[in-house]
This record gives sequence, structure tokens and C-alpha cells, in this order.
Amino acid sequence: MPDEDATELRQDVFYADTDREPGDGNVTKWGFDVQPVVFGISAGVILLFVVLTLLFQEQAAAVFTWTQAGIAEYLGWFYILCANVFIVVVLYFGLGKYGKIRIGGPTQEPEFSDFSWLAMLFSAGMGIGLMFWSVGEPIWHYSAPPFGEAETAAAAETAMVVTYFHWGIHPWAIYGLVALGLAFYAYNRGLPLTFRSLFWPLLGERIYGWPGHLVDTLAVFATLFGLATSLGLGAGQVNAGLNVVSGEFLGTAVPVGTGVQVVLIAIITAFATVSVWAGLDKGVRRLSQLNVYLMFTLLGAIVIIGPTLFIFDTFVQSLGAYVARVPGLAFWTAGYEGGSDGWQAAWTIFYWGWWIAWSPFVGMFIARISKGRTVREFVLAVLILPAMFSFIWMSAFGGTALHFELFTESSIIQAVQADEAVAMFELFALLPLAIVLSVLAIVLVVSFFVTSSDSGSLVLGSITAGGKDDATRNLRVSWAIFEGIVAAVLLIGGGLGALQTAAIATGLPFAVILLFICYTLWVGLAQEHRYLQSREVKNWLDRLEEDDDGFGIGLQPADSDDD
Repeated sequence: MPDEDATELRQDVFYADTDREPGDGNVTKWGFDVQPVVFGISAGVILLFVVLTLLFQEQAAAVFTWTQAGIAEYLGWFYILCANVFIVVVLYFGLGKYGKIRIGGPTQEPEFSDFSWLAMLFSAGMGIGLMFWSVGEPIWHYSAPPFGEAETAAAAETAMVVTYFHWGIHPWAIYGLVALGLAFYAYNRGLPLTFRSLFWPLLGERIYGWPGHLVDTLAVFATLFGLATSLGLGAGQVNAGLNVVSGEFLGTAVPVGTGVQVVLIAIITAFATVSVWAGLDKGVRRLSQLNVYLMFTLLGAIVIIGPTLFIFDTFVQSLGAYVARVPGLAFWTAGYEGGSDGWQAAWTIFYWGWWIAWSPFVGMFIARISKGRTVREFVLAVLILPAMFSFIWMSAFGGTALHFELFTESSIIQAVQADEAVAMFELFALLPLAIVLSVLAIVLVVSFFVTSSDSGSLVLGSITAGGKDDATRNLRVSWAIFEGIVAAVLLIGGGLGALQTAAIATGLPFAVILLFICYTLWVGLAQEHRYLQSREVKNWLDRLEEDDDGFGIGLQPADSDDD
């Protein structure tokens, strides 16, 4: 272990020059410990949004539609450009000379096992979305492709490539950038685990003033509305599944509608509060592992009882086509087709806005579980492994649906176009063990719903508690309830269109913040690299390595090339 001098060196060299602690300036009352400005403004604006949307539902729906169309038409190019910039930046950090820098410092060991880490990483990232869109999106693109003739073999390939595009490395680069920045400044600089800390190189101590409050407040809005989008989609899919299962077992189907979905949100949110109360280790970790087991069970069942050979063929061909066509898709703005206010607005612009809006939530959660990982290990795991699993998942479910469209008399296009939430259950109806698959899918969506709400509450609690890891239970539970309320209000105020608008609109200002993060993270990593190459620090690391008795601290000094 390091001696006293080495410990002082670690503090002097690596930590930010500030005497403040996470939560300084908080107000504690009634079981809440909050940063008053961030919590007060966030809660006030959210309550105002809820009241106005419920009082003026028709006007709210019109505003949602107008906002989505306006952002897509005038700023779609900005979303598309940003998504590509984030990929380049993350790859530069992970594959270059900063790759061996370890989150938490050279001696930090991983807090969770590889399996637990990957399970939590993936469950928080896009579980509900994969369940909702894995059948519906390929079928949509097959029946109405962005280019080419519909309902042909070429359209089927395009459908899978575009689906890969939306669920591949682009979203995970966004998550990875935010997560890496938060983890670095929290665990390598000793700053609060909150978004204001990412602006330390630009603002210094001013991150604790109004500039920092503004950044954290925007992070709260993006997180809450990004989560609400996913929770609303999850409620719609659970409703569709219960309609199928209840009709089969009870003879009387549960109706599909906004009212039922609001009730489902209330019930599942109640479950989520129990998990929130249990905390990160007992709640999120165990549920995340359960999600992985259930996902592999459902995936395995589809591969076995579905068109197995076609699924494998689809995966290999679609992966190759994705690699070949993704550069063109990545920069496609539909400019020559009249702008990005049609297909682009409904799909790519929505997704990029959704992923950016989700990035505070997913990024902070990944940061909290990633101490001890090197930058390279972090980037490769976050960028590649979840994307590859998404490709396999989409090939199994979307590929099976396309097989029925291409080679049988069965068709699910009309059902999907009427309601995307029924897509997976329409597919199950064409397979053996339809009811078993439907019940398993419902359980999985509910579990993902609870995990997302749980993780989001931990993140929102940390942000509004001034970056404290141990936000009070009352605060976390309050955010879990807020998430359910906002999801329900968006469904009432405009359905799927309102959910999409919430993601796109809240993602826009946060995209600007992510561009600043690209710079501030580069500043921090470059400084850390120089420190690790100094003679004083190298001698310290050598002494630590000599004293290591084989307990696996895994020292990996940074590369020796210069800045």
C-alpha cells in the first residue's frame, strides 16, 4: 500500500484544488438533503409543465407537434453532426495515449465484477427501447423505407441496416462520452459526481455558483424527460401484452388505451419506489442481472423456435451492410429530399435527441459503477459490446418478422402501422408458445421499467443533492414518483408524439453541453497523462508495484509518448 508521502502526492497531483465537498451548501429538511437552487427550479418547472399540460391538453398536443417539426427542420443537421463528433472524440480517448489512464487513479480496483458491470451498463442503457422497437422498427422501414422500393428484399436489408444504425455505436458513444467525463472528474479529481464538475477546467470554483446550477438543472430536465419517454413506451408495450394474454386466458381482453397505460405507470412506479428504497447494490444490481437472464432466455427462445438459419444469415449480412453503409447514413440529412422534416424527424432526429436526453441518466449511472476501469477498457466495453448485443437482438426479432413478410402469407405490417406497441406480440402470435413468450416479454418490460426508474432516481437524487452519492431515500423516492407522473402526463397530452418531442427538445440544449464536455475531458485527460509521466509519479508507481503482494491492483501507467 502507498506510504504517507505517496498518499499526499496522490492528493496534491491528481485532485482538484478546492476545499468544497459534495453537498456543501445543501439544505436539509423533512428528510431531504438538496441543493436548493437546482432542486427548487427543477421541481418548480416540472410541476408547472404537468399542470399546464393537464389543463390545456389540446394546446399542449399542438405545441408538441410544432416543436418536434421545428427542431427537425431547422436543427436536424446539428444533431447529426454532433452524434458523429462524439464517436470520433470517444474513440480518440479510448484508442490513443490516454487509454491506459485508470478511472479512480492507478491503484483503483473495479468495484463490481465484469458480469455485474456489463449487466447494469446494458440494463440502464436501452432495455425498454430494444423491447419496444425490435420488431416495429424493421417492419416500419421495410414497409416505408427512407429510400428504395418498399416491401422487397432490398428494403428488408435497408430496414435492418437503418435499425442497426439507430441502435449501434452512435448512442453508446454519446453515453460513453458523458460517463467517462463524469467518472474522471469525480474519481480522478475528487469533484462532486454531477455535471457541473465537467466544467471545472473552464469555470474553476464558479461551478458552485449559478453557471454550475444552470448546467445541473438542464441535466435534470434532460434526464427526467428522456426517462419519461422510455417509461411511456414501456407502459404502452405492457398494455399491448396484457391485452393479448388476458384475451387468451380470461376471455376478456384488457383494453388498450391511455387510461390503462396511466394506471400501469402508477402501479409499476410503486414497484420502482421499493427498489429505489433498497439502493444501488440490493436494488439495481440484482434487477439488472435478472434482466440479462430474462433477455437471454427470450432471445434464445426466438432463435430456437424461429427461422434460425435466417436469423444468422440476417445478422451476418446486416452487419456487413451496416459497416459498408454507416458512413453515408451517419451524415445523411435528407437535404436533397427536401429537408429532415419527414422520415428523418420521426426516426434519426428523434433517436439522436432521445439518446442525448438519456445521456445524463445513463452516463452518470455508468460513471458510478465504473471505478477501476481503464479508459480503453471503458470505451471498448461501452461502445462495442452493447451495440453488438443490440445487433444480435434486432436480427433475431426483426429478422424473424421480416422472414414472415418475405416468405409466408402472414403479415404484421398493418398492425405495426396502427400501433408500434403491439409489434412484438403480433410476432409471437405467429410462433409456437405465443402465450409463454408474451408473458416473458411483459415481465421483462416491467423489470426494465423498474430498473430504469430506479437508476434514474439515483441519478436525479445525486444531481439535486449537489453530487452526493448517498442522496436521501426520501429524495430518491420523490424523483421516482416524478418520473411516473411526467410519463403519464406526456401520454395524456399527446401520446407517442409527445414522448418523442420531449426527448428531442430536452436533448437540444444538452447537445451543446456535450460539445463542451469533449473539450474539458480532453483537458483533464491530457493533464493526467502528463502527471503520470512525471518522474516523481513514476517512482511512486514503481514503489507501489514492488509492494504489491499479488492482490491484483493492476497498475497500468499511461503510455510513454509525449503530448
